[in-house]
Amino acid sequence: MSVKLVAIDIDGTLLDSNRKISPKVKDTLKRANESGMYIVLCTGRPLPGVKEQLAELELYGENDYVITYNGSLVQATKSNEIISQYTLSYNDFLEIELMARKVGAHLHTIDDKAIYTANRDIGKYTVHEAYLVDMPLKYRAVDEMTPDMSIIKMMMIDEPDVLDNAIRQLPKEFSNKYTTVKSTDFYYEILNKEASKGNALAKLAEHLGISQSETMAIGDNENDLSMIEYAGIGVAMGNATENVKRAADIQTTSNDEDGVAEVLLNYI
Repeated sequence: MSVKLVAIDIDGTLLDSNRKISPKVKDTLKRANESGMYIVLCTGRPLPGVKEQLAELELYGENDYVITYNGSLVQATKSNEIISQYTLSYNDFLEIELMARKVGAHLHTIDDKAIYTANRDIGKYTVHEAYLVDMPLKYRAVDEMTPDMSIIKMMMIDEPDVLDNAIRQLPKEFSNKYTTVKSTDFYYEILNKEASKGNALAKLAEHLGISQSETMAIGDNENDLSMIEYAGIGVAMGNATENVKRAADIQTTSNDEDGVAEVLLNYI
């Protein structure tokens, strides 16, 4: 099988436990990209949170693309041309914000400019997210959020036991209306129903004229499931969740053992 496009998750996959790209992974990806293969970072992070990795891997060429916000946005990295984009409406914002208060979870909202929270006691995981993705954090009361905002995703964020209890309280209609995914023990992401990493990978492959069988996806967590299930070759990292390992076609080594490089060297 000839693989033409490889979609790679960032946290827990591309990056090691020190949040670095190892020399072996960097060298392997650069050589793959130079050979004409599309290397596409596919992450839950917003675009500002992935610019460092794009620059380090030199993925700002004419034919380079990135998938951000867990599949809500697909775009070219050099021209910023948008291939596909899914957002949440103002009414969605009001519904999700009220639901978070009902179930007792901290919440924040993300557009293409900043992270916003209406929680006066700003959750520590909101602060963590702002630092991780290099975006400004702003306190905004609910009535200060306006319908003209382009909301890309919202996140319930809290201590794992608090968050799990909140998720259990969510009515079935809520998860049916939105794409929801628990991307870490303390993040529960809420997106437009059409948004997912798998759908984003399919959209990009179609745009590039690449068949499903010519794609590979590499990931470690629950938000990677859809792209691993879609790809011609779905790859689970050695440190992946059991759900991801079961869904994958093959398994590589962990993110601290150059897993991304190992699978590319062994299977392509």
